[in-house]
This record gives sequence, C-alpha cells and structure tokens, in this order.
Amino acid sequence: MFSIVFVTPEIPGNTGNVIRLAAVTGASLHLVEPLGFDLSDTKLRRAGLDYHDLANVAIHPDTEALWDDLGPGRRVFAFTTSGTRSFADVSYRPGDVLMFGRESVGLPDDVSRDERVTDRLRIPMLPSRRSLNLANSASIAVYEAWRQNGYAGAR
Repeated sequence: MFSIVFVTPEIPGNTGNVIRLAAVTGASLHLVEPLGFDLSDTKLRRAGLDYHDLANVAIHPDTEALWDDLGPGRRVFAFTTSGTRSFADVSYRPGDVLMFGRESVGLPDDVSRDERVTDRLRIPMLPSRRSLNLANSASIAVYEAWRQNGYAGAR
C-alpha cells in the first residue's frame, strides 16, 4: 500500500484524522519529529482514538531516519503549493510515498528538493488561496492513489 509522511506536523487533530485515514485505507503513516504536540494530546486521541491500534504509524527523529526506514527505490511525491505538476497527472503504484509538510509553512525546501524526491506535486485550488487543510490534502492524495489501484483490499 501507500505511505503517508508528515514532516514536523503541528496540529494534533490533523495527525489524528490521518491516523484514521491510514487505518481505513491500509496506508502507513510516518511522522518526522519534532512534532508540534505530544502524542497523548487529547485532540489527537479524539480524532484517531478508535483507529490508533488499527493504523501502522512510525515516528522518526529526523528525515535521514525516515529515508533509511523507507529504503531505496521508493517513489516519493512531495506535495507542495509550489509544485508544478498536478497530483492527478501521476500514475500511482503500491509502495509510493506521499509526503506533506507542516501546516504553517509546508515542506522545507531541503526536503522537497532532496534527490530522493521523485516529483513535487500540487493539488489544484483557486488562485489567491494559501493552502488546503493538511488532513484534507492527505485524504485527497491517498484516495486518488488508491482509486487508481482499484481500491485494492477494500470491500
């Protein structure tokens, strides 16, 4: 299945919602520290409480540890408002990595431009809008990738 990566997320409710997303789609969730909240945060637990034990969640101290865990040969798609290619123009494959940055500033340039990143993608939206909610962006991307793969494993 797919991997979702949140690099230094700040809002516990977004991460809790994506724990639920990972659980219901079979995706794995990778969180890169530092996190802007404690994992026992009430908002995180409330959003993902029923699903935390059903989700595959890994926490990495930094991006180098993330890269090591993901291993070589994975396609990594960095979602960023500065991406030039639409996320809908990609033919996703199982094992692809969908990477997102923090809510306030997105992915750091050194991460989104890392040589291990396959492409920088954007989710279309109206001009003069800053960005989508992080959990919503991850949901849009995961469901498009899963749809393209016939919702493998779904009932």
